[in-house]
Amino acid sequence: MQTPKPVETDNILVLGAGELGMSVLRELARTAPIKKDAGVRITVLLRPPAAVIQDASKTHSIGELRGLGIDILQADVINDSVEELAEHFSRFDTIISCVGFIAGAGTQLKLTRAVLQGSVRRYVPWQFGVDYDVIGKGSAQDLFNEQLEVRELLRAQRATEWIIISTGMFTSFLFEPAFGVVDLAKNTVHALGSWDTQVTVTTPEDIGMLTAKIVFAKPRLANQVVFVAGDTLTYAQLADAVDATLNRTVSRIEWSIPKLKDDLNAAPNDQLSKYRAVFAEGKGVAWDKSLTFNAANGIDLTTTAGWIEQNLK
Repeated sequence: MQTPKPVETDNILVLGAGELGMSVLRELARTAPIKKDAGVRITVLLRPPAAVIQDASKTHSIGELRGLGIDILQADVINDSVEELAEHFSRFDTIISCVGFIAGAGTQLKLTRAVLQGSVRRYVPWQFGVDYDVIGKGSAQDLFNEQLEVRELLRAQRATEWIIISTGMFTSFLFEPAFGVVDLAKNTVHALGSWDTQVTVTTPEDIGMLTAKIVFAKPRLANQVVFVAGDTLTYAQLADAVDATLNRTVSRIEWSIPKLKDDLNAAPNDQLSKYRAVFAEGKGVAWDKSLTFNAANGIDLTTTAGWIEQNLK
Protein backbone atom coordinates (compact mmCIF):
# COMPACT_ATOMS: atom_id res chain seq x y z
CA MET A 1 0.00 0.00 0.00
CA GLN A 2 1.36 3.38 -1.03
CA THR A 3 1.96 5.98 1.66
CA PRO A 4 -0.29 9.00 1.03
CA LYS A 5 1.62 12.02 -0.21
CA PRO A 6 1.74 14.70 2.49
CA VAL A 7 -0.11 17.92 1.81
CA GLU A 8 2.27 20.55 0.48
CA THR A 9 1.90 24.11 1.71
CA ASP A 10 3.29 25.99 -1.26
CA ASN A 11 0.28 27.96 -2.50
CA ILE A 12 -1.41 29.78 0.37
CA LEU A 13 -4.51 32.00 0.34
CA VAL A 14 -5.21 34.27 3.32
CA LEU A 15 -8.76 35.56 3.58
CA GLY A 16 -8.80 39.18 4.71
CA ALA A 17 -6.21 41.82 5.53
CA GLY A 18 -7.54 43.39 8.70
CA GLU A 19 -5.58 43.60 11.94
CA LEU A 20 -5.08 39.84 12.22
CA GLY A 21 -4.86 39.20 8.47
CA MET A 22 -2.01 41.66 8.03
CA SER A 23 -0.14 40.11 10.96
CA VAL A 24 -0.51 36.63 9.45
CA LEU A 25 0.54 37.84 5.99
CA ARG A 26 3.64 39.63 7.29
CA GLU A 27 4.77 36.57 9.22
CA LEU A 28 4.09 34.14 6.35
CA ALA A 29 6.18 36.37 4.10
CA ARG A 30 9.00 36.43 6.66
CA THR A 31 8.87 32.69 7.29
CA ALA A 32 8.64 31.40 3.72
CA PRO A 33 10.64 32.36 0.61
CA ILE A 34 8.21 33.80 -1.93
CA LYS A 35 9.07 33.19 -5.56
CA LYS A 36 6.89 33.13 -8.63
CA ASP A 37 8.40 29.96 -10.07
CA ALA A 38 9.39 28.03 -6.95
CA GLY A 39 8.96 27.98 -3.20
CA VAL A 40 5.92 29.35 -1.40
CA ARG A 41 3.40 31.61 -3.08
CA ILE A 42 1.12 33.74 -0.90
CA THR A 43 -2.10 35.42 -2.02
CA VAL A 44 -4.58 37.52 -0.06
CA LEU A 45 -8.30 37.65 -0.82
CA LEU A 46 -9.71 41.18 -0.66
CA ARG A 47 -13.18 42.46 -1.43
CA PRO A 48 -13.41 44.39 -4.73
CA PRO A 49 -12.92 48.16 -4.38
CA ALA A 50 -16.58 48.78 -5.20
CA ALA A 51 -17.62 46.74 -2.14
CA VAL A 52 -15.56 48.67 0.40
CA ILE A 53 -14.95 52.27 1.38
CA GLN A 54 -11.49 53.25 0.19
CA ASP A 55 -9.30 55.03 2.69
CA ALA A 56 -5.65 55.85 3.16
CA SER A 57 -5.01 52.90 5.49
CA LYS A 58 -6.33 50.43 2.89
CA THR A 59 -4.13 51.97 0.22
CA HIS A 60 -1.12 51.74 2.54
CA SER A 61 -1.89 48.09 3.31
CA ILE A 62 -2.10 47.19 -0.38
CA GLY A 63 1.23 48.89 -0.96
CA GLU A 64 2.77 46.90 1.89
CA LEU A 65 1.32 43.63 0.56
CA ARG A 66 2.78 44.22 -2.88
CA GLY A 67 6.13 45.08 -1.28
CA LEU A 68 6.06 41.70 0.49
CA GLY A 69 5.54 39.92 -2.82
CA ILE A 70 1.97 38.91 -1.95
CA ASP A 71 -0.55 38.51 -4.78
CA ILE A 72 -4.09 39.91 -4.51
CA LEU A 73 -7.27 38.01 -5.42
CA GLN A 74 -10.49 40.01 -5.50
CA ALA A 75 -13.62 38.21 -4.33
CA ASP A 76 -16.47 38.91 -1.93
CA VAL A 77 -16.85 36.40 0.91
CA ILE A 78 -20.13 38.02 1.95
CA ASN A 79 -21.96 38.28 -1.39
CA ASP A 80 -20.34 35.59 -3.56
CA SER A 81 -21.97 32.15 -3.54
CA VAL A 82 -20.41 29.02 -2.06
CA GLU A 83 -19.87 27.79 -5.63
CA GLU A 84 -18.12 30.99 -6.69
CA LEU A 85 -15.86 30.94 -3.65
CA ALA A 86 -15.13 27.22 -4.10
CA GLU A 87 -13.93 27.91 -7.64
CA HIS A 88 -11.48 30.52 -6.33
CA PHE A 89 -10.39 28.34 -3.41
CA SER A 90 -9.72 25.27 -5.56
CA ARG A 91 -6.54 26.92 -6.89
CA PHE A 92 -4.86 26.88 -3.47
CA ASP A 93 -3.24 24.23 -1.27
CA THR A 94 -3.79 25.98 2.07
CA ILE A 95 -6.39 28.56 3.10
CA ILE A 96 -6.11 30.61 6.30
CA SER A 97 -9.24 32.56 7.17
CA CYS A 98 -8.80 35.89 8.93
CA VAL A 99 -12.42 36.88 8.28
CA GLY A 100 -14.01 37.20 11.70
CA PHE A 101 -17.46 37.68 13.19
CA ILE A 102 -17.76 41.16 11.71
CA ALA A 103 -18.61 39.50 8.37
CA GLY A 104 -21.93 38.40 9.88
CA ALA A 105 -23.69 35.22 10.94
CA GLY A 106 -23.37 32.33 8.51
CA THR A 107 -20.07 33.46 6.99
CA GLN A 108 -17.91 30.93 8.86
CA LEU A 109 -20.03 28.00 7.67
CA LYS A 110 -20.18 29.40 4.15
CA LEU A 111 -16.39 29.67 3.94
CA THR A 112 -15.93 26.16 5.33
CA ARG A 113 -18.38 24.69 2.82
CA ALA A 114 -16.58 26.51 0.00
CA VAL A 115 -13.21 25.16 1.21
CA LEU A 116 -14.54 21.59 1.27
CA GLN A 117 -16.35 21.95 -2.07
CA GLY A 118 -13.16 23.36 -3.61
CA SER A 119 -11.17 20.32 -2.41
CA VAL A 120 -8.65 22.53 -0.63
CA ARG A 121 -6.04 20.30 0.96
CA ARG A 122 -5.56 22.27 4.19
CA TYR A 123 -7.68 24.80 6.08
CA VAL A 124 -7.08 27.06 9.06
CA PRO A 125 -10.54 28.48 9.84
CA TRP A 126 -11.30 31.63 11.79
CA GLN A 127 -11.30 30.03 15.24
CA PHE A 128 -8.76 32.42 16.75
CA GLY A 129 -10.53 32.72 20.08
CA VAL A 130 -11.88 30.58 22.88
CA ASP A 131 -12.26 26.83 23.34
CA TYR A 132 -15.68 26.40 21.73
CA ASP A 133 -15.70 22.65 22.47
CA VAL A 134 -15.60 23.34 26.21
CA ILE A 135 -18.10 26.21 26.06
CA GLY A 136 -20.54 24.12 24.00
CA LYS A 137 -23.69 25.15 22.20
CA GLY A 138 -26.29 27.40 23.78
CA SER A 139 -23.92 29.88 25.46
CA ALA A 140 -24.81 33.53 25.92
CA GLN A 141 -22.86 34.36 22.73
CA ASP A 142 -24.92 32.75 19.95
CA LEU A 143 -22.18 33.41 17.37
CA PHE A 144 -20.22 30.62 19.09
CA ASN A 145 -22.77 28.01 17.97
CA GLU A 146 -21.68 28.48 14.37
CA GLN A 147 -18.05 27.94 15.36
CA LEU A 148 -19.00 24.51 16.72
CA GLU A 149 -20.86 23.71 13.49
CA VAL A 150 -17.67 24.55 11.56
CA ARG A 151 -15.77 22.07 13.73
CA GLU A 152 -18.44 19.42 13.13
CA LEU A 153 -18.13 19.87 9.35
CA LEU A 154 -14.35 19.59 9.42
CA ARG A 155 -14.29 16.59 11.77
CA ALA A 156 -16.87 14.73 9.66
CA GLN A 157 -14.62 14.56 6.58
CA ARG A 158 -11.14 13.33 5.68
CA ALA A 159 -10.32 15.03 2.37
CA THR A 160 -9.23 18.38 3.84
CA GLU A 161 -6.72 18.66 6.67
CA TRP A 162 -7.52 21.33 9.24
CA ILE A 163 -5.82 23.13 12.10
CA ILE A 164 -7.70 25.18 14.68
CA ILE A 165 -5.61 27.73 16.56
CA SER A 166 -7.10 28.73 19.94
CA THR A 167 -5.65 32.04 21.08
CA GLY A 168 -8.03 33.42 23.69
CA MET A 169 -9.11 37.04 23.51
CA PHE A 170 -7.03 39.65 21.67
CA THR A 171 -5.03 41.34 24.43
CA SER A 172 -6.13 44.80 23.30
CA PHE A 173 -9.81 43.86 23.76
CA LEU A 174 -9.34 43.89 27.55
CA PHE A 175 -8.61 47.61 27.21
CA GLU A 176 -11.45 48.54 24.84
CA PRO A 177 -13.51 51.18 26.69
CA ALA A 178 -16.75 49.76 25.25
CA PHE A 179 -15.96 46.30 26.64
CA GLY A 180 -15.57 47.89 30.06
CA VAL A 181 -13.03 45.60 31.71
CA VAL A 182 -10.25 48.19 31.88
CA ASP A 183 -11.66 51.71 31.87
CA LEU A 184 -8.66 54.01 32.20
CA ALA A 185 -10.79 57.14 31.79
CA LYS A 186 -12.59 56.18 35.00
CA ASN A 187 -9.46 54.60 36.54
CA THR A 188 -11.43 51.38 37.05
CA VAL A 189 -10.94 47.66 36.39
CA HIS A 190 -14.04 45.45 36.34
CA ALA A 191 -13.78 41.72 37.03
CA LEU A 192 -16.00 39.52 34.86
CA GLY A 193 -17.53 36.94 37.21
CA SER A 194 -15.01 37.25 40.05
CA TRP A 195 -11.48 38.43 40.74
CA ASP A 196 -10.29 34.82 40.53
CA THR A 197 -11.84 34.18 37.10
CA GLN A 198 -9.15 33.60 34.48
CA VAL A 199 -8.85 34.75 30.88
CA THR A 200 -6.32 33.87 28.17
CA VAL A 201 -5.15 36.65 25.84
CA THR A 202 -2.74 36.92 22.88
CA THR A 203 -1.80 39.88 20.66
CA PRO A 204 -2.64 39.77 16.93
CA GLU A 205 1.06 40.20 16.13
CA ASP A 206 1.92 37.10 18.16
CA ILE A 207 -1.00 35.18 16.63
CA GLY A 208 0.35 36.02 13.18
CA MET A 209 3.83 34.80 14.09
CA LEU A 210 2.53 31.59 15.67
CA THR A 211 0.16 30.88 12.78
CA ALA A 212 3.12 30.93 10.38
CA LYS A 213 5.12 28.63 12.67
CA ILE A 214 2.19 26.23 13.07
CA VAL A 215 1.47 26.07 9.34
CA PHE A 216 5.13 25.29 8.53
CA ALA A 217 5.77 23.13 11.63
CA LYS A 218 7.81 19.94 11.34
CA PRO A 219 6.60 17.37 12.16
CA ARG A 220 3.39 18.42 10.51
CA LEU A 221 0.38 19.49 12.57
CA ALA A 222 -2.99 18.37 11.23
CA ASN A 223 -6.57 17.70 12.31
CA GLN A 224 -6.14 19.10 15.79
CA VAL A 225 -6.74 22.11 18.01
CA VAL A 226 -3.50 23.94 18.83
CA PHE A 227 -3.56 26.15 21.94
CA VAL A 228 -1.43 29.27 22.28
CA ALA A 229 -1.38 31.97 24.96
CA GLY A 230 0.37 35.28 25.38
CA ASP A 231 -0.92 35.37 28.95
CA THR A 232 -3.38 33.59 31.20
CA LEU A 233 -4.30 35.69 34.21
CA THR A 234 -7.05 36.46 36.68
CA TYR A 235 -8.84 39.80 36.72
CA ALA A 236 -7.08 40.52 40.02
CA GLN A 237 -3.73 39.99 38.28
CA LEU A 238 -4.91 42.23 35.44
CA ALA A 239 -5.72 45.04 37.89
CA ASP A 240 -2.34 44.51 39.58
CA ALA A 241 -0.59 44.77 36.18
CA VAL A 242 -2.38 48.04 35.39
CA ASP A 243 -1.43 49.48 38.79
CA ALA A 244 2.20 48.39 38.62
CA THR A 245 2.88 49.30 34.99
CA LEU A 246 1.05 52.64 34.94
CA ASN A 247 1.97 53.58 38.51
CA ARG A 248 -1.61 54.16 39.63
CA THR A 249 -4.21 52.61 41.89
CA VAL A 250 -7.37 51.62 40.05
CA SER A 251 -10.80 51.22 41.56
CA ARG A 252 -11.81 47.54 41.47
CA ILE A 253 -15.43 46.60 40.82
CA GLU A 254 -16.66 43.03 40.44
CA TRP A 255 -19.36 42.33 37.86
CA SER A 256 -20.94 39.10 39.10
CA ILE A 257 -22.47 36.48 36.81
CA PRO A 258 -26.04 37.32 37.97
CA LYS A 259 -25.41 41.03 37.29
CA LEU A 260 -24.08 40.34 33.80
CA LYS A 261 -26.98 37.99 33.03
CA ASP A 262 -29.40 40.71 34.12
CA ASP A 263 -27.60 43.15 31.80
CA LEU A 264 -27.96 40.66 28.93
CA ASN A 265 -31.65 40.09 29.66
CA ALA A 266 -32.14 43.85 29.53
CA ALA A 267 -30.31 44.11 26.18
CA PRO A 268 -30.52 40.61 24.59
CA ASN A 269 -29.07 41.72 21.24
CA ASP A 270 -26.05 43.57 22.63
CA GLN A 271 -22.94 41.73 21.46
CA LEU A 272 -20.67 43.06 24.21
CA SER A 273 -23.12 41.96 26.89
CA LYS A 274 -23.05 38.47 25.34
CA TYR A 275 -19.24 38.39 25.45
CA ARG A 276 -19.12 39.62 29.06
CA ALA A 277 -21.59 36.95 30.16
CA VAL A 278 -19.57 34.16 28.47
CA PHE A 279 -16.21 35.30 29.81
CA ALA A 280 -17.64 35.72 33.31
CA GLU A 281 -18.44 31.99 33.38
CA GLY A 282 -14.71 31.29 33.00
CA LYS A 283 -15.41 28.08 31.06
CA GLY A 284 -13.36 27.51 27.90
CA VAL A 285 -11.90 31.02 27.96
CA ALA A 286 -8.59 30.25 29.72
CA TRP A 287 -5.97 27.51 29.63
CA ASP A 288 -2.63 26.75 31.22
CA LYS A 289 0.09 28.71 29.42
CA SER A 290 2.65 25.99 30.19
CA LEU A 291 0.69 23.55 28.00
CA THR A 292 0.64 25.71 24.87
CA PHE A 293 2.42 25.43 21.52
CA ASN A 294 4.49 28.52 22.29
CA ALA A 295 5.59 27.14 25.69
CA ALA A 296 6.48 23.75 24.18
CA ASN A 297 8.65 25.50 21.58
CA GLY A 298 10.23 28.06 23.92
CA ILE A 299 8.62 31.03 22.15
CA ASP A 300 8.24 34.15 24.28
CA LEU A 301 5.08 36.16 23.63
CA THR A 302 3.85 39.56 24.77
CA THR A 303 2.34 39.43 28.25
CA THR A 304 -0.46 41.71 29.40
CA ALA A 305 2.02 43.82 31.38
CA GLY A 306 4.24 43.99 28.30
CA TRP A 307 1.30 45.14 26.16
CA ILE A 308 0.46 47.88 28.68
CA GLU A 309 4.11 48.96 28.68
CA GLN A 310 4.20 49.13 24.88
CA ASN A 311 0.81 50.73 24.26
CA LEU A 312 -0.36 52.71 27.27
CA LYS A 313 2.70 54.27 28.91
